[in-house]
Amino acid sequence: MLKYFLCLLFAFVTIVSSAKVVDIYDLSLDENLETPVIKNEKQALKIQDFQHKLAVSLIESNYDVESMRDGEILVITITSDQLFEPNDSILTYHGKELLKPMLKYLKTPGFYKMLLVMHSDNTGSESYTMKMSCGRVNAVYDWFDANGDVDYVVPYALGSTEPYVKNDSMENRRKNRRLEIYLVPNTVMIEQAKRGKIIFNSVTK
Repeated sequence: MLKYFLCLLFAFVTIVSSAKVVDIYDLSLDENLETPVIKNEKQALKIQDFQHKLAVSLIESNYDVESMRDGEILVITITSDQLFEPNDSILTYHGKELLKPMLKYLKTPGFYKMLLVMHSDNTGSESYTMKMSCGRVNAVYDWFDANGDVDYVVPYALGSTEPYVKNDSMENRRKNRRLEIYLVPNTVMIEQAKRGKIIFNSVTK
């Protein structure tokens, strides 16, 4: 009997140890944007419809919103000038007010992955622009941490590596200094879509 129990225990440990646990903090930005994959077409359509309605609501609230991955992911862009003073990484009062509506997307753990991606223009050295991006995205992450649940929030600092437009004018440089907030459907939303109805904030922590 003991030998049988030990065999079962060994089998269980083998299964658990062989399961691949993915930490979203270990993933690149592209990897986090690609996962989780929604393979079922009906589920994908429900998620796309839900995200489209949310996008319309955000646009009506004067947020700059785009979509990607066939409408499954929303990208909310806020210029850094709306969040920070020049050459500073301390969130302004106005910046905090702009971020407050985003807190509701953290109230249902596992409903979204929220990716915070900070960009800068090319003014200054590469090390300076990267340092500024890091300081600013950490300030945003810390603010979310102080006011919500950040289990599914991942910060990225890209410096001046991915300009939105050419850095050839003051206005274009302003556009390149930006925070992009990606709302990526996560396991809870996908499970709700599988059951046939997506109900935002149906799970509280």
